[in-house]
Amino acid sequence: MPLTRGILGVRSMPVGLRFTSSSSSSSSSPPPPPPPPAPPLGGTGGNAFIPALESDTDSLALSGTPSPWSVFDAWGATEVADHVPQSEIDLLSPDSVRIPTIEEASGGSQEHEEGGDGEEVTKILGAYDKLMKRRSSVQFGYPYNLVYNHEELYPFMKYSINNLGDPFVTSNYGVHSRQFETSVIDFFAKLWKLPNKGEYWGYVTTCGTEGNLHGMLLARECHPDGILYSSRETHYSIFKAARYYRMDAKSIPTLPMGEIDYGVLEAELAKNRDRPAIINCNIGTTVKGAVDNLDRILRILKNLGYTRDRFHIHCDGALFAMMLPFVDHAPEINFKKPIDSIAVSGHKMLGCPMPCGITITRMEHVKKVEQRIDYLNSVDTTIMGSRNGQAALYLWYSLRKKGIQGIKDDVQHSMETACYLRDALAEKGIVCRLNDLSCTVVLERPKSMKFIKRWSLACEDDIAHVVVMPNITKEKIDMFVEEFMKFADEEGRTEPSSPTSQLSMLKDKAWGGEYSLPNDGSDVDYTPDQLK
Repeated sequence: MPLTRGILGVRSMPVGLRFTSSSSSSSSSPPPPPPPPAPPLGGTGGNAFIPALESDTDSLALSGTPSPWSVFDAWGATEVADHVPQSEIDLLSPDSVRIPTIEEASGGSQEHEEGGDGEEVTKILGAYDKLMKRRSSVQFGYPYNLVYNHEELYPFMKYSINNLGDPFVTSNYGVHSRQFETSVIDFFAKLWKLPNKGEYWGYVTTCGTEGNLHGMLLARECHPDGILYSSRETHYSIFKAARYYRMDAKSIPTLPMGEIDYGVLEAELAKNRDRPAIINCNIGTTVKGAVDNLDRILRILKNLGYTRDRFHIHCDGALFAMMLPFVDHAPEINFKKPIDSIAVSGHKMLGCPMPCGITITRMEHVKKVEQRIDYLNSVDTTIMGSRNGQAALYLWYSLRKKGIQGIKDDVQHSMETACYLRDALAEKGIVCRLNDLSCTVVLERPKSMKFIKRWSLACEDDIAHVVVMPNITKEKIDMFVEEFMKFADEEGRTEPSSPTSQLSMLKDKAWGGEYSLPNDGSDVDYTPDQLK
């Protein structure tokens, strides 16, 4: 049975969420109560313990400190902030924020001689705070969960927290958050069904791109003569990695809704059976939020005779690999299947004030890049070496304070509100689509650059998209749609740039929006042993 999307924000069967939420993040809701006290830093026995996940996601209990609210909202992220006066925007011009040169400081005012112009700096930062609040409150085109409260962590900003070397190997640098980093890795390893210590490895990255770079590095080391296959709608970091590592790579066309073209993939794999296959499986493409069908890809590999030792699968799950474990009837994307690594962004669904990510792989793979660094008293296994220890602490905090239920509530809100946006646009005659398993609404590109900049829309060719995150409310959506129509009346509507353009495909009712099943409509669940 095909997966379907419901109307007016309700997902119809068989697709549905595994949970029901009684909470709301609407701006009309009463403000949440003050946060409960933070759990003790360090947990039991010096470990930053995040309660373990049960094997069955349906029976997950709340992890961490039980929270009486579904999401945090420290500064009103679910509301639209006030416009910033032009006088304060002028304070942020390149000339205003310019740093005085040595010559200016040495021959200048007493203010500079004493160490700076503190009053002017305060004015600049005050204006910057207002501008960031405004822009963040209407950020529709990029996937950032802006509803969070990390005030308890502010005191730790005074420490230079650096997680050097391998997160699982102690180094000489004592100002670290390694116990929090490994706790985060343990959580995600269990979430993606790789629960046994010694079988998995990972670390907190600077972003999802670094996770992809690490996954591709391991793939290259495991299969030096392998060919990388990834769709043309893949995030640019995958093909960047191919250039960095001098990998042979093939860009595979996509189906109109954004999934990889399985027929072309099969043909390319068949032509190159003498060489190992390195496949990047997109768990949510950047622009359309499409999820490549992992089971279908595994079926193709099996039918072509690729044994487990001759293929390597990396999953780029920047946003959706964090969401799918909490969506009913979603395909299983985890290490029960013969995949080799997963990368996600930590600052997206979880909500973190600095870019970061998580990458998980099988322990046997990371051993291929491990090298001892004596002066660190550790080993080097990561891309960057030195890593932001604050990010690990913030991710740990989000997982402990939100708990499983808080994450579920965020996912539910995002997917239901995406349906609301799609329906609101469609009712006004605006061309739009929404893939199943996605909270990314694809729509015709607005003509007005002022409108695009006002709402921070991400555009490609003649389409744009809105990534519906927990800070996007129905009230914001109503404002967005109203303004879209206002600017459309003034400046007109975008027409397809060509018969084969993205907007042309978007208008085609055959575009889809359904997660493609294997050819025979059955589920596929291969184990590594079955593929040998």
